Formats: sequence, structure tokens, C-alpha cells
Amino acid sequence: MTMLAVALLLSALPRPPTAQAIALVTLLEGSLRVFRGTTAFQGAEGMSIRQGDIIESSDQGFVQLEFGSGAIIALGPSSRMYILQGSPGGTEGEQNVVLDLVMLNGWFKSESASSKHLYRYRTPLLAAITTGGTLVVRSDPSECDVFLESGSISVGEVNPSGVSGRATPGKAGQSFSRKKGASAPSLARPSGEFLEDMPRPFRDTLPPRIARYSGQAVEPKAGHPVTYEEIGHWLTIPSAWRKGLPERFAPRLTAPDFRKQIELHLKEFPEWEPLLHPKKDSEFPQVRN
Repeated sequence: MTMLAVALLLSALPRPPTAQAIALVTLLEGSLRVFRGTTAFQGAEGMSIRQGDIIESSDQGFVQLEFGSGAIIALGPSSRMYILQGSPGGTEGEQNVVLDLVMLNGWFKSESASSKHLYRYRTPLLAAITTGGTLVVRSDPSECDVFLESGSISVGEVNPSGVSGRATPGKAGQSFSRKKGASAPSLARPSGEFLEDMPRPFRDTLPPRIARYSGQAVEPKAGHPVTYEEIGHWLTIPSAWRKGLPERFAPRLTAPDFRKQIELHLKEFPEWEPLLHPKKDSEFPQVRN
């Protein structure tokens, strides 16, 4: 298939409606990369965040986000987070989930003074649903820790497909820890290593700063089309979380380097097969009148 034919095919794909802003970046130290649609932007303090955005902090970075629901969320150094696209709730008992985040790796802190909403935070090993309160998460490919400073929580193990198992309730002061391939015991207190490694800004209450940006629209700095090297690790997240990602990044198949890498890694994400090799009209059965 020629590149022109691919471009025409992709242009015919349905486009999702423009996402609305749900948060602001109210504090930024170091640098921030935001993937929106098929574009990689350099984040800026005061810019809006939308559903579907993928956010990555720099090695020495710190990012604070403030959401319309009242939640304040911070990312530590070298942290990667995905705000899942679409309606976050909908399953039994989770209709009031207002924010659904995937934390691929790094450090994460959430604070909310309201108990009216549910927040769901997922990692490759553990998933948590909380109401108002303060939560700190550390995640990497081999281990995850979830520490509840205040509020209430339910924590469940996550299988390789990204599906959460039966949740265990927890209370303030408890910590849940799980190593890859093991169960998730509940600990009375977080480990000394966890507390020692926690980013320093996480040790204090996150100060609200959103009033500083009232009425100010800050645009992210000029972006560029995403490369496979930049988003490849997101294309292999658990299958339950990557729904919609192939269609989202499909326009990048017109770039030869991007298409080549997708072809090479097709076994890791077979859902790209119909986009790479769409069936020709002759392959479909003919319908006679």
C-alpha cells in the first residue's frame, strides 16, 4: 500500500471530540513533556491538562496539577502518568469515579479535602480507589507501594492485562506493597526505605496555587509529532488500559520510521494489525441484491 493510500485511510478514521480542560499545571520544576493527540509538547506552568493527556516529568522534575474536582496531584522525578480518555466510571460501585489515572512508573501524591468523589489510581501491580484524603504511590516495573496518609481506600492486585482483582479496604496509616508475581500484603506502616526515598515536596501538604492562574490561558510550547521512541512504552501498557491508543496514534503511520517500528513490534500489540494491513475490498464477501 502506498503512503498516500495510508494517509487517505487514516483521514477517514473517526476523530474523538475535543477534550475539555480538567486541570491546570500550577507548579513546575524541571521540565515536563505532555503527549496530546499525536503531538509532544513541552509543558509550561499554567497550561491546561485534558483527558487523554500523557504526562512525563524530567529526572529532577516536580509537577503539581490541580483538578476541577478539587484534587491536587503531584508527580515526582522521572514519573509517567496517563489520564485515561473517556468516562472513568460506569462499572458497579464506581459510577462516581471522577478521575481515572494510570501511573506507569515513578512517584505520585494525591490530596483531596472532599469525600464526595471517588478517585481511581492504577499501576501495573496495584490499583486503588479512594475518597477524600492523602495518598502516596511509588511504582516501578518490579514493585509498587501505596501509602494512605488519611482518608479511606480499597486496593486490589492488577493482573498482566490491567484488570483489578478483589479489593481490600484500608485505613489511614496503612501501606500496601506488592512485588511482581507476588501477593499484596497490608502493612501497618510504610517501610523505612519508602519514607527515606519519598520526594521531599511529598512530605508536606501540597499548597493550592490555582488562584494564581485565574483567567490566564497558558499555551504549551511548540510541539512536534510523537516518535515511536517517545511513546513506544505506552503502546505496550496492559491491554485493558490501551483501548483507543492505536486509533489515536494511527496518523503517525504515514511516517516511515514510525510505521517500521510498529511492524517490528507487532507481536507485542496485535491490535495494530488492522491499521497496518487493512483488508482490500476484494477480500470482503460480495453481497448480491
